[in-house]
Amino acid sequence: MNRHQNVLLRAASLILLTAVIATGQAKIATTAAQFLGIPVGPQAVSMGSAFVASTEDVTGLYWNPGSVGFLDRTQVAFSNTEWLAGSQFRWIGGILTADGVNYFGVSLTNLDYGEDEVTTVESPDGTGERWSASDVAFAVTYTRRFTDRFAIGGSGKFIHQRIYNESANTLAFDFGLLFLTGFNDMRLGMSISNFGGDMNLDGRDLLQRVDIDPANSGSNKNVPGKLKTDDWPIPLLFRVGVAMDVVKNDMLRWTLAADALRPSDNVESVNVGTEVGWGDMLFLRGGFKGIGLDNSEEGLSFGGGVKVAIEGLATMEVHYAYTQFGFFGNLNTIALSVSM
Repeated sequence: MNRHQNVLLRAASLILLTAVIATGQAKIATTAAQFLGIPVGPQAVSMGSAFVASTEDVTGLYWNPGSVGFLDRTQVAFSNTEWLAGSQFRWIGGILTADGVNYFGVSLTNLDYGEDEVTTVESPDGTGERWSASDVAFAVTYTRRFTDRFAIGGSGKFIHQRIYNESANTLAFDFGLLFLTGFNDMRLGMSISNFGGDMNLDGRDLLQRVDIDPANSGSNKNVPGKLKTDDWPIPLLFRVGVAMDVVKNDMLRWTLAADALRPSDNVESVNVGTEVGWGDMLFLRGGFKGIGLDNSEEGLSFGGGVKVAIEGLATMEVHYAYTQFGFFGNLNTIALSVSM
């Protein structure tokens, strides 16, 4: 076994071991920071979130840090999704390579719930104050391409959730690898996301005046106290995927992809997707998410994109995805990226 095969085996073993730990701790809908599981980028969304084995987009920083080791240019992208109940889900990221071996990336994820008027029992029409809520994750990524077929990467990220005057923070890590098999452009990818600490809400609204001895008269009813909130884990996500170009020539490329997902707060599911590209300029995509999930609101998605090269300057891309979300309606995702 050569050195690169040994690295691949150890990395895969680490990810698989972590997935086994996650399986043993699986609990349905018992995690904080659910925004960490929202799919990033219209390319992935329109392919049913089957994107772990992709090698051509900077949103791989989210899906699989190892996949960005096969980008051949510096790339920056911004994505926006009209998420549920009028909220906005945004992602911005960039990847830089200086030598084609070492890659450095940064990304910011934000779910903005908007704001509304504060109302109370005494002031049902509003107190004149406003409240808001948002979720943020900032990540720094390093990826190394060991050979022309294998790359591994990792991200460290800071996670912050806030609602009105309360907030919670934690740190987490993502790991991923990608292997090009050399057989009909088949790619194998694995990733583990959100391996980190628990979250605990804290803030000034938890401060309360309490009576520590209500059974006795004459006691002080205004002793300063503070409510305690429980610790909640973040969603640990294990993904393994495969992608293959079943047709590839100078004018046409047809890609098929499938991912298996094992989250710590739900049951296993499978995502499938496909992409057809003409002349590396026009793209059409489709996919289906959540195969194996009972009562899932998500399902069919499709979209497309265009890529325009400005000679001597940069390449610009615009992509769009449409997702059916059952009872909640339909979602639209759009992104703009620049490669230099």
